[in-house]
Amino acid sequence: MSALSDRFAPAMARATAWYAGLNERERRTVVIGAAVLGVLLLVGGILLPLHGAVSSAAKRAATRREDLTWMQINAPLILAGNATLAPDTGEAPVVVVDRVGRESGLASSLRGTQPSGTGVRVQLEAAPFDTLITWLAILDTRYGLAVESISVDRAARPGVVNANVTFAAPRR
Repeated sequence: MSALSDRFAPAMARATAWYAGLNERERRTVVIGAAVLGVLLLVGGILLPLHGAVSSAAKRAATRREDLTWMQINAPLILAGNATLAPDTGEAPVVVVDRVGRESGLASSLRGTQPSGTGVRVQLEAAPFDTLITWLAILDTRYGLAVESISVDRAARPGVVNANVTFAAPRR
């Protein structure tokens, strides 16, 4: 510690000599200015950033509490959703996909339906986009066939698309 005080001793001696050379009014102005500067540094450098961090943490905690409350309220509904899958129809997934596609109005758009691992791969050309989305939702909600991957390209006419869809194995 003495090495540190030896290092700043000349600067402190000059500051003390300068302060001693001031008249009473100037000394009061320097003391008040130093006090104001100290308060500004304390508030701006420590208290405001600390307040911001605490405030941000409180908002995150409140959001997490709201999320937890929502999850607790909706847990029975979400768990009951697993029971809404249709019973096993005995049909192969490739048959279900093709049949539901034709029932949904995509018969003229289906270009290929083939097994792909445990799922199904489907190619569609010039399919109405809204019909395609409805078909995907029906296969997911009623038959447990979720989309594993999908590629959709715009066709020549508005509202019409070309698509390649791969469905995962049915959830049972």
